[in-house]
Amino acid sequence: MLPLPVTIFIIAVFVLMLTVLSLMVSIRRAQLNVLSGDGDDNTLRRRIRAHGNFVENAPLCILLILAIEAILATSTIIWIVAAILIASRILHAIGTLTRSKRIIAPAMVMQHITLAICGVWLLIQSVGNLSAAGM
Repeated sequence: MLPLPVTIFIIAVFVLMLTVLSLMVSIRRAQLNVLSGDGDDNTLRRRIRAHGNFVENAPLCILLILAIEAILATSTIIWIVAAILIASRILHAIGTLTRSKRIIAPAMVMQHITLAICGVWLLIQSVGNLSAAGM
């Protein structure tokens, strides 16, 4: 069995998502013959933003899963957290690409609530561990 299977799974999914988002930018740039910037093209602008937002948020999601999995080992709760984070990133990318606030807003809420709850849980775990170690 792989060590850290949930972390490895979310990394694999996010690598594939990043590849697709990056290809979408590259293809549009080639169509427009634009090497830098957005060429004042709304489609390219949305693709760049979807790619950028993913790059800004995906690493933190991966680190969060890694930290939780290191503490809990593999459990159902980690798979649930990973599924929520993956769904939120997919929905956010779709919402950004299609300019759909009906999709973006729930995706953002899903991600922010999950990150906040897990962040607080990790903080409690680390403070508890420091206290137990007499620090």
